[in-house]
Amino acid sequence: MFCIAGETLQVYFLGTAGALPTPNRNPSCVMIRRGSDTLLFDCGEGAQQQMMRARTGFLVDAIFITHWHADHFLGVLGLVQTLSFNGRTDPLTVYGPEGIVEFVEHTLAIGKTKLGFDLRPVLLSPGSIVRFDGYQVEAFATCHGMVSLGYVLREDGRPGRFDRETAITLGVPPGPLFGRLQRGGDVVVVRDGAEVTITPDQVLGPPRPGRMVVYSGDTRPLHHGPEEGLTGADLLIHDATFDDTERGRAAEVFHSTAGEAGEAAAALKARQLALVHMSSRYTSTVNHIQDAGKSFDGEVIAPSDLMMIEIPFRE
Repeated sequence: MFCIAGETLQVYFLGTAGALPTPNRNPSCVMIRRGSDTLLFDCGEGAQQQMMRARTGFLVDAIFITHWHADHFLGVLGLVQTLSFNGRTDPLTVYGPEGIVEFVEHTLAIGKTKLGFDLRPVLLSPGSIVRFDGYQVEAFATCHGMVSLGYVLREDGRPGRFDRETAITLGVPPGPLFGRLQRGGDVVVVRDGAEVTITPDQVLGPPRPGRMVVYSGDTRPLHHGPEEGLTGADLLIHDATFDDTERGRAAEVFHSTAGEAGEAAAALKARQLALVHMSSRYTSTVNHIQDAGKSFDGEVIAPSDLMMIEIPFRE
């Protein structure tokens, strides 16, 4: 049976700063809401305040950490205390690379008070897959001078477009049987006094892909590493710590420039590019957007903190 993906997919940019926060940008934190699920990708300092400012609430189902630089994980310590204070009892899983078990142990030890819920570490490595209802999160290796991961949120495929007129012509009455066919099940109808089985392939068009979001974390340009599984994203969220005048510096510290992010987006055939992890030296993103646009002809954004975008279904 097919999974009919009819869920919203929203991306909240809660923290878009580089290693240091600025008056307008918090450390790294991206929230993705897929249907009723809420996932955090990195959780920098002040993330819970950003969640309040964005009015997202605190219903977090999982946290994915990319690497162990403090601007990507310090917010977890305060967030879990707030969740416990607010009465959370459901377990919370924190996924991440090598070191995740020790991180959770230290988080629990530093708090000194027992949380009202289980905080569960899960170690991921490149190629790890975490299944959710109707989609999955896949980990891949990044290049940041230390053990680090990026993540792909990939929806399950959708069935092809339903041909209502053909179904009626084949004798399927409008109603529940339409839904069964759309979900990939056969139906039996009576036609000319005989039972006839109608199969989904008779009334559905070609299967359609689900949506896909790639989050790079801190890294050198993604197209310089393994590209398998990263092509065709609806949204690529890519490290763009520097503008192109600092290409040498970016390479030294295992980050990317905006132009390199644009090159990655073009090579990976992304539909939209979001530039994040802006160094505090920049007060404007104009040059970043221009640099990325030299190689990538899709839409380029340099989201401000608290910006939300919704990923539509492909048609």
